[in-house]
Amino acid sequence: MSFDYGEANKEQRFAIETTDGPLLIIAGPGTGKTYTLVKRVVYLITECSVNPEEIMIATFTEKAAKELITRITNELLNIGISININEMYIGTFHSICLRILKEHLEYTRIKKNYRMLDNFDQQYMVFQKINEFRKVEYFDTLFPNATGAWRQAGTIVKYVNNLSEELVNIEAMQMDSDESVVAIANIMDTYYFILEQDNLIDFASIQTETHRLLLNHPEILEEIREKIKYVMVDEYQDTNYIQELLVFLIAGENVNICVVGDDDQGLYRFRGATIRNILEFPGHFEEGICKQVKLVTNYRSEKQIIDFYNEWMKTTDGRAYDFLWKNFRFDKKIVPGKKNYSEKTAVLKCSGKEIPEDWYEQVLNFILNLKKKGILTDYNQIAFLCRSVKNDKVIDLIEYLEDHDIKVYSPRSEMFFKRKEIKEALGCLLLCFPEYISKLRDRDFKFDFRELYDYYGNECIKAAKELIQNNKDTIGKWITEKMKKHSNLSRDNADYAFTGLLYQLFQFEPFSEYLGIEMKTGVVDERPARNLSILTSILGKYEYLHRIDVFTESNIEQAVERFFNMYLRFLIDGGITEYEDDTEYAPSGCISFMTIHQSKGMEFPVVMVDSLNAAPRINSTAVIEDIENKYFHRSVFESREDIKYFDFWRLYYTAFSRAQNLLVLSCCEKNGRGATPSKYFEEFYNKLPDYEDVNLEDIILEKVKPVNIKDTFSFTSHIALFENCALQYKFFKELGFTQVRVGATLFGTLVHETIEDVHRAAMRKEESTIIPENIRDWFDTNYTTLSKSEHSYLGQAQIEAAYKQVMRYVERTKKDWSIIQDAEVEVSLVKSDYILMGKVDLIRGEGDTVEIVDFKSEKKPNVLIETEEMKRYRRQLEAYAHLIEEKTGKSVSKMHLYYTGEENGVPTISFDKSNTSIGATIQEFDKVVEKIQKKDFSGRAKDKNLCANCDMRHYCKRKEAK
Repeated sequence: MSFDYGEANKEQRFAIETTDGPLLIIAGPGTGKTYTLVKRVVYLITECSVNPEEIMIATFTEKAAKELITRITNELLNIGISININEMYIGTFHSICLRILKEHLEYTRIKKNYRMLDNFDQQYMVFQKINEFRKVEYFDTLFPNATGAWRQAGTIVKYVNNLSEELVNIEAMQMDSDESVVAIANIMDTYYFILEQDNLIDFASIQTETHRLLLNHPEILEEIREKIKYVMVDEYQDTNYIQELLVFLIAGENVNICVVGDDDQGLYRFRGATIRNILEFPGHFEEGICKQVKLVTNYRSEKQIIDFYNEWMKTTDGRAYDFLWKNFRFDKKIVPGKKNYSEKTAVLKCSGKEIPEDWYEQVLNFILNLKKKGILTDYNQIAFLCRSVKNDKVIDLIEYLEDHDIKVYSPRSEMFFKRKEIKEALGCLLLCFPEYISKLRDRDFKFDFRELYDYYGNECIKAAKELIQNNKDTIGKWITEKMKKHSNLSRDNADYAFTGLLYQLFQFEPFSEYLGIEMKTGVVDERPARNLSILTSILGKYEYLHRIDVFTESNIEQAVERFFNMYLRFLIDGGITEYEDDTEYAPSGCISFMTIHQSKGMEFPVVMVDSLNAAPRINSTAVIEDIENKYFHRSVFESREDIKYFDFWRLYYTAFSRAQNLLVLSCCEKNGRGATPSKYFEEFYNKLPDYEDVNLEDIILEKVKPVNIKDTFSFTSHIALFENCALQYKFFKELGFTQVRVGATLFGTLVHETIEDVHRAAMRKEESTIIPENIRDWFDTNYTTLSKSEHSYLGQAQIEAAYKQVMRYVERTKKDWSIIQDAEVEVSLVKSDYILMGKVDLIRGEGDTVEIVDFKSEKKPNVLIETEEMKRYRRQLEAYAHLIEEKTGKSVSKMHLYYTGEENGVPTISFDKSNTSIGATIQEFDKVVEKIQKKDFSGRAKDKNLCANCDMRHYCKRKEAK
């Protein structure tokens, strides 16, 4: 049967069929890049007999990776090919590197149970350790003026992030004659020491540690090269130095490297990305070796829109500016590929005069005009793009539209702390602490954070008092009780801290109404519930970082003051992103407001581009430029003077090319100083007709295309949770509420991780190292990292009980190490509309027959009573067995539950594998997933013991009482 190319054009077919050797695909906007990549992978598997696990695909975002996985698996399912998606290396560079690190953790400086730092965590960690940084030599040369610790921490993080992935030689920098360079080197040295000491990892070190691992352990590099025969990289124009190194390191002499990207859409220089990677890619090979193809047929936009952004890239001189692209872009011209493109006006302007209110009114009129004429059928057909969605002008426009009943989806506008539900919740929490309220009223604090205190008093507490006024007998009474409790903790500690207090608050209106929302109403209606979920995460992380389990007389004053005056202040200043749904980038009924960067890879029927007052800017400092010149491994690529123009043109090219049917330049026109539009846009802008002068009635807007991403579920954390209690699933999985940490899992994890260490040694053929002394070392190391990570501890008796469980298992198994075939094996069941993931603890056996084992760190239950839990375990093992047979080609003869807590009897409960029951088992999973996808969370826990420790118990009791 011949390969199905679908509607691939000549250039796409060339890209699909060119599989051996290096290939550069220059893919302009809307030219079917993802379609081509998907077809290329399927072609490799079906026509070139390449195993899926031999393919690595690195993407720029997790969303892009999920979309590729969905489309590839669906294409293969359509032709009867099922694959274990875990075998393929598909993901962002960071996720692929993290997988490599996890698979070889014992060879790195990272230990198990490391903590991953996000951007805020990173800065907060430096802030907490700021005195260690202030001690480094020449620190004051970087901060000559009095600067607060939080700002210093932010600057330090920028230095570290900018330089880490360039692999600068810190020791050489410490010998520099420039004191500022030495200071930065010393700061980086201190930073890395803290990461290692506290078992932390940040985004940059994921890649640097992977690079170090592969260089220092050639046997691991060779193992990975044996696995991966084909490397594909998406958005190659946005890769950085270390990512290019990793690509060529993993590919080795094989050089089956396909890179895809558009040099005209390189946006991430500020994150260390460099356009040189894609421009210089062919130069890594002998002349003529690297094949090249340009995808320039655009299937997205109307011809006039394409002509507009083509002209934008060609125009490099104007009033008071002049630059040349020279060799810093691939010459290309995008051509329309729509079968019936329109000749109607597709690019126009919508502007106000001088005052913002006039602009807001014009934007509203434009939208309502489209709606009234039936051109606009859903507000999600419009996207508003700007450089930042955080500035006052944009936020005021958002609020103006919402005041006129037009819903707006803008999760990155940092309006989290302005939301009604957040002010109400914070206000109620504040009122629970009378000592803090007294200090707030008198401004009796060490520092005068006036805006913060005004926010608490004039907005949060005011909102809370309005609630109390209407609910004196419920929420008012509860707050009064908490005030008394917190004023008199000398008698008895509380059994909660901030997060627990918030969960108690959820039993009262309006919070119970926010949480009771049907999960089918849309992202704007769900926003209050999702924001309250984010608030539990904020509180939970604060408690974790400052080791606050419960309020006591000795900790409450400091805990409360530090949370509201320091931790929350940093978050308010930095801003919080609201919930974003990867599966619905343009929610129905809402206009999207987003940054140009955020819109990358998206498309909308109508795109309105703001920020027309902008001008090219140099974003660099003298000391970083000095380090770049001296210590980067590659010389400066583009002219520093031209970089600002290159980046500016690429940014707006990306914005303009998001539009499908209508591109609208929009601004509040202003003359004189700070003119809008700026001189860089005026030539283009002035030529455009005003929307009021254009007959829009003939314009046909396309519908927003649905995002094609499969849901991924796990056997344990999704299926089992839903079957136990659908409402728990709604809150803790669907909405993402943070559960109050419980140390009960520490014991089981400690046993499991140490048994895993034993298995790893056995698989490395190092049976001689499986002796009590080494096992105790592994056990103690795991306990140290676990307790540090979890901030919870076991008593000595519990520690010894856990160790005995491990040793008992070793004693029972030590004669059979050779039959261990694999451990911690990830498997996946790929269906047409979802993917089910799981992990098999142990595969053991000889020849073509194996057994699978799942460990439980508890005593063996009564085998004569088949509980619902036991039935679920059996179904899970049946699915695992089925997937292991598909993965390995070996027959699974037995399935075991191994209870390490069993002292004297047989520690296992065993099941025979039944081929007849696997179909019924998978049907059961289908039913559960169908309910999840339909957002049917009506089921409640049958076992009321589950409710006793559930954080939502107060909410549920109040609901049941009604």
